[in-house]
Amino acid sequence: MIRTIKSFIETNRILTADKPVIAGLSGGSDSVTLLFILNRLGYNCIAAHCNFHLREEESCRDEAFCRQFSGQLAIPFEKIDFDTRAYAVAHHLSIEMAARKLRYEWFEALRQQYDAQAIVVAHHRDDSNETMLLNLIRGTGIRGLCGMRPKNGWVVRPLLCVGKDDIKRFIEEQSLSYVEDSSNQSDEFMRNIIRLRLHPLMKDINPSIESTLARTAEHLTDVETIYQHTVKKILKTLLKNNDSDVIRISIDKLSSFPAPKTILFELLRPFGFTPQQVSSIFHSLSGESGKRFDAPEGDYQLLKDRDSLFIYKKPDCKTEIYLIAENDMDLSHLPIRLSFRTVEIDRSFEIDKSPLTATLDFEKIRFPLILRKWHKGDRFIPFGMKRQKKLSDFFTDHKFSLLQKNKTWLLCCENDIIWVVGERIDNRFRIDNHTKFAFIINFFQK
Repeated sequence: MIRTIKSFIETNRILTADKPVIAGLSGGSDSVTLLFILNRLGYNCIAAHCNFHLREEESCRDEAFCRQFSGQLAIPFEKIDFDTRAYAVAHHLSIEMAARKLRYEWFEALRQQYDAQAIVVAHHRDDSNETMLLNLIRGTGIRGLCGMRPKNGWVVRPLLCVGKDDIKRFIEEQSLSYVEDSSNQSDEFMRNIIRLRLHPLMKDINPSIESTLARTAEHLTDVETIYQHTVKKILKTLLKNNDSDVIRISIDKLSSFPAPKTILFELLRPFGFTPQQVSSIFHSLSGESGKRFDAPEGDYQLLKDRDSLFIYKKPDCKTEIYLIAENDMDLSHLPIRLSFRTVEIDRSFEIDKSPLTATLDFEKIRFPLILRKWHKGDRFIPFGMKRQKKLSDFFTDHKFSLLQKNKTWLLCCENDIIWVVGERIDNRFRIDNHTKFAFIINFFQK
């Protein structure tokens, strides 16, 4: 088995001989086997043990065993204590997820401390198969059906090429001692239910279920690689020329691709939108404009306006970006009080020259409008002028104090300022002799 694992490490290029590795050691047969083999292969290991204090005397027994076993191999030993239950309650996590988060955060701290090349964990082929089944039961995309990967960031898994039966035989052949975790026999965790109940039933149907699932996961990994390659090319097309604070996605362009709902999911997932929300957003594509969605797992909002989707950061004290759809009747989400109306120009039409009113050519405006604070480098063409002017110079010319600058809002159309609110419109959006409809904006100061 040592030769098999050595070949797996070399084939997948997951470890080198020049730097130390952090090896997770629980005391169970899997981690004992991993540490023993890595030591035999000449890797410079640091054994890392987490005492989660979940099993009373057993937890202390495991720690003592790991310390002793590391000493037998002359391997440095590191350990840490966690109040896992308190952490789980404080962070609204299951015990299983809390332990996982605590473990990997500490492993990463050790990796940095020792300048280690990797964090090595003892997941084997059966663990990967269980992950695949667990994700299938919970509901997942292709990525979740690929099982575990030999390398994921700093975490590597040299035992993925062997199964639990292989490890049991190796333990017996080498007469290695290990400790049993009584929680592995508990139905408290979904993974144990799969291992203790579902897996035996599947093995009755197919005695080679372990290798069958492993081959399926390997095939799906290739499929997922092709899928991701295609998705990245599509996303690059959809996100082309989106370098501003607001990302615009053309609904027509999105709909032109095969499986647009799946493309939309891949596009929105990094922004914190859930699969359920993506489904709602997808069904809103042919609906009315002005619908907003908040990402529960991120800092972003999405606005559906006419033929486009707009993604932008949720307004806060730092970003202060607000989108206004063309048919937005409710403007209560804005930090200042504005009103909008469209008026057909006739002989009786007169322009309101108050600085609190902006009169613009409706046909020159592209929605949604963006209300934001000013940025360094902002430029516009003040009404009556022909050349661009830095907004900072405009502030200086009009003797704006720092407080006045910080309180000033800009109404923008894509990347263009159309109105320095309460001060001056942009000359490019003024009405002229060809204007048919005036777009009138009123600013009501508090």
